[in-house]
Amino acid sequence: MLKAVILIGGPQKGTRFRPLSFEVPKPLFPVAGVPMIQHHIEACAQVPGMQEILLIGFYQPDEPLTRFLEAAQQEFNLPIRYLQEFAPLGTGGGLYHFRDQILAGSPEAFFVLNADVCSDFPLSAMLDVHRHQPHPFLLLGTTANRTQSLNYGCIVENPQTHEVLHYVEKPSTFVSDIINCGIYLFSPEALKPLRDVFQRNQQDRQLEDSSGLWPGAGTIRLEQDVFSALAGQGQIYVHLTDGIWSQIKSAGSALYASRLYLSQYQLTHPERLAKHTPGGPRIRGNVYIHPTAKVAPSAVLGPNVSIGEGVTIGEGVRLRESIVLHGATLQEHTCVLHSIVGWGSTVGRWARVEGTPNDPNPNDPRAHMDSESLFKDGKLLPAITILGCRVRIPAEVLILNSIVLPHKELSRSFTNQIIL
Repeated sequence: MLKAVILIGGPQKGTRFRPLSFEVPKPLFPVAGVPMIQHHIEACAQVPGMQEILLIGFYQPDEPLTRFLEAAQQEFNLPIRYLQEFAPLGTGGGLYHFRDQILAGSPEAFFVLNADVCSDFPLSAMLDVHRHQPHPFLLLGTTANRTQSLNYGCIVENPQTHEVLHYVEKPSTFVSDIINCGIYLFSPEALKPLRDVFQRNQQDRQLEDSSGLWPGAGTIRLEQDVFSALAGQGQIYVHLTDGIWSQIKSAGSALYASRLYLSQYQLTHPERLAKHTPGGPRIRGNVYIHPTAKVAPSAVLGPNVSIGEGVTIGEGVRLRESIVLHGATLQEHTCVLHSIVGWGSTVGRWARVEGTPNDPNPNDPRAHMDSESLFKDGKLLPAITILGCRVRIPAEVLILNSIVLPHKELSRSFTNQIIL
């Protein structure tokens, strides 16, 4: 029997995802047509012996989250529950706090997945490795180039046994080109080191403050407090993957993840990809169109386009490398490139909405997305264009490399600006 835990974080996280995370919790943002964490749940549900999926985070269990959980339970015929932390507890604190729920029914092992990663989730391969040689911690790793590895948790492994000898989270100098994917398989005894960290935190705090138990003792950082401390002690092993993998930290990385998932649909969900039909829009490459969307036959879509529920696409529209969210309208002959069009937004006739892609270097197979900040030397860096919820763009204007906050009605063109 197996379980899976998906760590979804909380509203104080995902600030780089604004303004998109204003409307919907980041884990429910649609990537390639379905909520981000549905990709995780689909992968977990396909593992034989999966009994339960637990979501752990600090979000209020509001209507969108509750509705998503109910729909997912019905679709996958699995118990899927949300466990809300009493305070943000870090990547390991929630696992320790809800240890009884995770270990109920005595699972042989449980997967732990971070919500903000895009992957083909080789969970069955990880399970095979674990069953062949059980250890408390099995990490999924992939390779990165020397420069980008500094932005991730770096793993030094024994090439013969794949034991993790050394683990450093975001090192200041080069340590290893193997990075942590944020996808793990833990055996039940993996919770013992978490207990040790919790008790040590409480002791440290009691020495400083004799007023009793400290609520912050529950905060456990899996990477720094557990992996770094236990590396080289025969408890942590790594399984390397050469499949797709990317972090989803910013809106630009969501667009890149959408491309990866759409290409993955060729193998996993060909029914989700739009086909070119006589009298229908022209489809180029991988395109997802929600069944309720209305798309004019003269529109040209793709590659890497995702069109949400109730969207209206007018005659002569050109859409490429973009996500159009629920209820948006693109009027006749608009051109939308490298952009995300927010919920219920309207783009006027002959308007052009364009961004600049920040994709990994295509000539380097080990390159990943750079999750750079929005600004450099006080200037806004060129990036994808984002229209927040219910933005109105007038006819015949250009919106280039800009971020428009929700409920704005623009009257002219903008370039390289954040419109507050």
